[in-house]
Amino acid sequence: MNAAFEHLLQRAEQLMHRLEATLPQALSQPDWSASSAYRYRKRSAGRSSLQPVRHIGAMRLADLKEIDGQKDKIQRNTLQFVRGQLANNVLLTGARGTGKSSLIRACLNEYAARGLRLIEVDKADLTDLPDIVDLVSERSEKFIVFCDDLSFEDGEPGYKALKSILDGSVAATTPNVLIYATSNRRHLLPEYMKENLTFTHSDDGEVHPGEVIEEKISLSERFGLWVSFYPFSQDEYLAIVAQWLGAFGVGSTAIELARPQALVWALERGSRSGRVAYQFARDYAGQHALGA
Repeated sequence: MNAAFEHLLQRAEQLMHRLEATLPQALSQPDWSASSAYRYRKRSAGRSSLQPVRHIGAMRLADLKEIDGQKDKIQRNTLQFVRGQLANNVLLTGARGTGKSSLIRACLNEYAARGLRLIEVDKADLTDLPDIVDLVSERSEKFIVFCDDLSFEDGEPGYKALKSILDGSVAATTPNVLIYATSNRRHLLPEYMKENLTFTHSDDGEVHPGEVIEEKISLSERFGLWVSFYPFSQDEYLAIVAQWLGAFGVGSTAIELARPQALVWALERGSRSGRVAYQFARDYAGQHALGA
């Protein structure tokens, strides 16, 4: 009888361990000395963690050309944040490949030694933002929660979670956390022509957006700082190409000879962006070194 009872207890304990393994686990503190950047990852069975980024791109603020106005705004806001002064959540919008994400990485490299940290969160995991904020709220470091290529479709749960964290939650804003997000569109929800029918006009001609439009622009308005990026002109594109070629060790004569090829490369890609300039420079510098 006793042996049968003990066997039953063992089976019950095994069952409890299996059940506990399937339950969501509280987010635990990572090794904060392992890196200055972390990725939030959610695994199966509700388990999630902050994983240190072992190899951070060596992007510097000086490497980013032809976006001086945007760079000044982001750097000033980030410096205020690092110094413990008031700063804003930031939405960087505009043309693809113009340096939005690179600028945030460059700021991290610039101020990591002064306590700046970055946590990258996928759009699908934004519902867990309150847990992330609670985890770091008592830390001495300053944390940028970074969401790249942010946009939503109607009904996505991350939209409401982000909106609440930015402004409007019962909880007070955590002073050591800011949200930096990039997007290719200013309004983060899709807009349709039929929604323009909800606009109303007063007797004096004043235009009032309808509730649908108001809802779709409300998230963007909760970012305190908007920074817009624009497509590069041909001269700006070539200047970025020259800067990257110089950084890759290509001489001035070879840089001049590369201009026609750089223009053809952009034409084939259908874009004169900073990303395209960087990709051309890598290709050309590699060929140049191989030929030498």
